[in-house]
Amino acid sequence: MTANSIARHCRELDRCNQRGGRMLSVADLVEANTMPLSLAAAVTARIAEGASFMVGANPGGAGKTTVMCALLNFIPPDTELLPATPSNLRTATATSSLNRCCWLCHEISDGPYYGYLWGATLRDYCALSAQGHLLATNLHADTLDECAAQVCGVNRVPEAHFKQFAVLLFLRVVGARRTVHQVYVSNTDAPHELAYDAASGFFEPALLATPARRQTCRTFLETFMAQPERTIEAMRRAVVHSGLFPDTNGDEANT
Repeated sequence: MTANSIARHCRELDRCNQRGGRMLSVADLVEANTMPLSLAAAVTARIAEGASFMVGANPGGAGKTTVMCALLNFIPPDTELLPATPSNLRTATATSSLNRCCWLCHEISDGPYYGYLWGATLRDYCALSAQGHLLATNLHADTLDECAAQVCGVNRVPEAHFKQFAVLLFLRVVGARRTVHQVYVSNTDAPHELAYDAASGFFEPALLATPARRQTCRTFLETFMAQPERTIEAMRRAVVHSGLFPDTNGDEANT
């Protein structure tokens, strides 16, 4: 991945920045206690392997977009990040030979805003997983049941496509604190099962990634957190040039 590719990736993330200021990285989220380091390592390991994911929370301002964008810095370096606009979706649906991309839906909502999807366009978006594309999005839902009801019920997305979102993260807001409350995982097209629950202390990291992969991501995050620059650009550069992607040439990317 070249410097230009990294810049394009970060510009796409910055389009999601509705509140101004510096966008936060996973390192920032760990330090703010939004998620513990062990969970961050497990989730980023899964996303680095090419998992589609979704972030949910009912309240506005809960941090859905912040968490989504921070995690998007861990998609494989050979995967271009593209906005899931209706026109782009039409092109992607008609082009079966398109290289694997990560399609970013800014929010599952019927709002008339850039990158928001609902109804038929949302179904087209979710169907891209069948072509091998990665998907990332967020929505107003606090639980797995609320999420499934909105996606599969109201919007009639096939259950098989919903299962392709391998990681579902749900946030909780208590006072000024925002935390990842629950994480569900779907493996090999199976129904989502609980991998993490902050309230009970339940955590099954093996549902997300192997111990070796989790340790690799944990070491990477600890190293990154020891240096002062925390921008999404710095994080993406570090991710691309890391050892997180053994099957790619990220370590040979141009700077």
